[in-house]
Amino acid sequence: MKYYSTNHQAPVANLRKAVVKGLAEDRGLYMPEEIYKLPQAFIDDMPAMRFQDIAYNVASQFFGDDVDLDGLQDLVYDTLSFDCPVVKVKDNIYSLELFHGPTLAFKDVGARFMARLLQYFIRGERKGETVNVLVATSGDTGSAVANGFLGVDGIDVYVLYPKGKVSPIQECQFTTLGRNITAIEVDGVFDDCQRLVKSAFMDEELNRHMKLTSANSINVARFLPQAFYYFNAYARLKALGLDNLVMCVPSGNFGNICAALFGHQMGLPVKRFIAANNANDVFYNYLLTGRYEPKPSKQTLANAMDVGDPSNFARIINLYSQDGKLSPEETHRRITSLISGATYSDEQIREAMRSCYAETGYILDPHGACGYRALQEQLQPSEVGVFCETAHPAKFKEKVDEILGIDIDIPERLAAFMRGEKQSVNIPNDFEAFKAFLMNA
Repeated sequence: MKYYSTNHQAPVANLRKAVVKGLAEDRGLYMPEEIYKLPQAFIDDMPAMRFQDIAYNVASQFFGDDVDLDGLQDLVYDTLSFDCPVVKVKDNIYSLELFHGPTLAFKDVGARFMARLLQYFIRGERKGETVNVLVATSGDTGSAVANGFLGVDGIDVYVLYPKGKVSPIQECQFTTLGRNITAIEVDGVFDDCQRLVKSAFMDEELNRHMKLTSANSINVARFLPQAFYYFNAYARLKALGLDNLVMCVPSGNFGNICAALFGHQMGLPVKRFIAANNANDVFYNYLLTGRYEPKPSKQTLANAMDVGDPSNFARIINLYSQDGKLSPEETHRRITSLISGATYSDEQIREAMRSCYAETGYILDPHGACGYRALQEQLQPSEVGVFCETAHPAKFKEKVDEILGIDIDIPERLAAFMRGEKQSVNIPNDFEAFKAFLMNA
């Protein structure tokens, strides 16, 4: 499979280059030249298949040309050492629980797969060469990537996060690890962290000095595997005799819903999608107006979605414009025929958490609450809604306890991180300062 840049000014890449570089030379995002349709027989057989087997079949369509199939099967099965179950919350609304991995967040799937694929590609290269993974996080990405790559030979990870703008439990999951993981506190917001990472890829001197790649959802090996659990969710509900599915995805940088949309292009039988935003409503406004107008991100209760210029918007436009062949108006029409939006204030998120808990006993985290509320408001009587519960609510214990008036238990996996000692580097929101740190690392 070949991968081209959304900006069309960079050479076409193979999968290895797309994964190792992360971002194309022209600052564009890599896109696969083809999206293969899965056989109808596979779609029909999915309800009787295991999660890992479903995922392997999906992965083979994306990566089978570049990774030997036995090796790919090992990658997928090792990545998915945990389940992503679908749990009934109330009539016609189900939670896709994506918090059963090592760091209790949905990004464990993509981060673990990317770590293993990157190791697969660099294995056997000349000894002593290190790949340096740069990742910006607004919450859960940092912990998932750091833990996915922890202790992997030949790979160093630098996690950039906005100072004071991630939850204490999220922070301890990537600042207490040490070894090949370096946490960098940036005096700014998530968009600043993302800008520093992208600028690093474009700096010729820095790239001559060290081999860089990214583990954000801009990397094809991070976001594409997230399609696995959407196919599995369909299979589990189809096995219950349920159909006419609406998938609701809490969205920040839009890698998660982008993976779902790629799955849909491959034949995933989902009727339509909802992108649920917090107060950062750039995509919601695009759906309404057809104009994409990035703005500074706002700090909210659902902090992992505090993104004012989502990177993967470029992939969504590319996907539905047929790589720029269609007009902006036709592209917008195609997108809005499949995707609707929602945007919620912090108080509306609190209301959703309280009402769900009071009515069903189900505990939502602030991000899942956006998805649940969107389904409550937009689901039609004949439809079955699935929302992504993207992180364990205990990762936001202080907020969840205060909003619901409970004392939620902290899983031992989280408690173990909290016992560690914080190790981080503070830098200003300035690329030259970041570059100087990397050059001397």
